[in-house]
Amino acid sequence: MVSRREFIVQLGLGSAALASGHSLAQGAMVAESDAQAAALGYKADASKADKVKFPKYAAGQLCSNCSLYLGKPGDAAGGCPLFAGKQVAANGWCSAWTKKS
Repeated sequence: MVSRREFIVQLGLGSAALASGHSLAQGAMVAESDAQAAALGYKADASKADKVKFPKYAAGQLCSNCSLYLGKPGDAAGGCPLFAGKQVAANGWCSAWTKKS
């Protein structure tokens, strides 16, 4: 379960990314070493997520089934408002993952 503090931080990050006006599609891939990616525990391969540091990770959580993911079904990568102007791997994961409805 996401704490209120975590939710507010993630909401703020997402809002800031959207407000920046950057294109969210067809940008470069986000690097796991990028400051924001590292802070969110982003991994291009979800199975490599740090399960100790991010205990809310569960098998099956992927960028492609996250509510923030902007790629089309079947795409190898897609945009994410948390990483404005960059793409995330469809099989990736970060701590901002929320189930797509």
